Amino acid sequence: MNFFDKLNAAIARNQSLLFVGLDPNPEMMPTRYYSSEDKEDIIRSLSKWLQFLIAETADLVCAYKPTLGFYEALGVEGIKLLEQTLNAIPTHIPIILDAKHSDLNTSTIFARTVFEKWKVDAITLSPYAGQDHVAPFLVYPDKAVFILCCTSNPAAITLQQYPTSEAPFYLQVVKEAKTWGTPEQLGLEVGTTTPEVLAKIRANAPERVILARSVWAEGGNLNNILAAGLNASGDGLLIPIPQDMLASDRPNEQIQALREEVNLAVQVIAEGSTCSLWLPDVCLLNQHTQIDLILQLYDIGCILFGNFVQASGATFPYYVDLRKIISNPQIFHQILTAYADILQNLSFDIIAGIPYGSLPTATGLALRLNYPMIFPRKEVKAHGTRRLIEGNFNPGETVVVVDDILISGKSVMEGAAKIKSAGLNVYDIVVFMDHQQGVKERLKENGYQAHAVLTISEITETLYEAGRINKEQFEALTEI
Repeated sequence: MNFFDKLNAAIARNQSLLFVGLDPNPEMMPTRYYSSEDKEDIIRSLSKWLQFLIAETADLVCAYKPTLGFYEALGVEGIKLLEQTLNAIPTHIPIILDAKHSDLNTSTIFARTVFEKWKVDAITLSPYAGQDHVAPFLVYPDKAVFILCCTSNPAAITLQQYPTSEAPFYLQVVKEAKTWGTPEQLGLEVGTTTPEVLAKIRANAPERVILARSVWAEGGNLNNILAAGLNASGDGLLIPIPQDMLASDRPNEQIQALREEVNLAVQVIAEGSTCSLWLPDVCLLNQHTQIDLILQLYDIGCILFGNFVQASGATFPYYVDLRKIISNPQIFHQILTAYADILQNLSFDIIAGIPYGSLPTATGLALRLNYPMIFPRKEVKAHGTRRLIEGNFNPGETVVVVDDILISGKSVMEGAAKIKSAGLNVYDIVVFMDHQQGVKERLKENGYQAHAVLTISEITETLYEAGRINKEQFEALTEI
């Protein structure tokens, strides 16, 4: 799972755009943790405080951001404290190391240290040395970088606003940084107390995640900050928790209230967007790992209940229509991630989609995973090239077939047969939903290994537990 998928999962899990700065700053540490002026005692006190903050916020935030400089200032013991703190953070919550690294000569070895030894998920970098400095960090496909493009320090205005306020240097940094990495690799760090600055950056980088800083200055307006920094889908902006909350005796209560305030403001802003932001409304003790995905599919009408005739001619008490997902970026992104988690464990050269339902999914996966794509035509044209398989390929290459639903397996096997007739190999078939009527076994008998994101029983059980379907509907589905 790459950084941004991990981040989105944490946002969905904790319903939060907030992140915590885990900074061992003795000046900010509550006095109750002080035991003496001895340096070793101060280190221990800082460690207790940081452990307390992690425990208090693990279910309220989407990321942790330790600032390397605070740890370095404490010497060797400070680096040990950093490693101890990193190990205490729950593995499902991403870590952004605030390093502002700027030295070209040490970038390769530093990238190896932070990503391989410390296992952090992302890092902040200074842009001044250019792409050569950033490249060693981008070679780690599952990691990410945040480029500092703007700071709230008043003395920096003479540089950041140069040459004019209409065409400032910080926007040039944004435009240049966008060419260094994809939105899945590279975000932007923005320190500002001015919504107008944030709005300009968002306008120039609508697809990037923004790590906001310094937004809690006196007189700052949360709604204005969110309106300026959120993207068209109502997300893409990470908000810092104020330092005074972290220094309080009971930060959990204050942070929970802040999270609710942010989420409410996001919902209001998202209502004016062309793409609404879906939020879950249930909490299950033994929830499925894909609960959000299942509930969203039901809520937007992709899972319907009644008597429906399937393409195979059979009648089922449900119908799954994934064609709607292409109009909903939030859920389409999640579905691509679910497919990608399976594909990354398979061996193949090309991705193939089965017309017509799975073509958008196959296209999205090809772009995300950087693989070529082909598809077998449903019917061969009587004009033009009359090709059976569209796309470029070489005989002998291995193709993974992507489809939406396994009911009888007939259509996907027909598509796979067309692909194999062109001299290509097909071993794996990946679908979103398995109807579970022995279709996987039937495919295996024909030489294919089938993989599914979800089964119909997982979907129905989750919907029933969440109260989306009643007992009668659930029993009708389990009798299939």
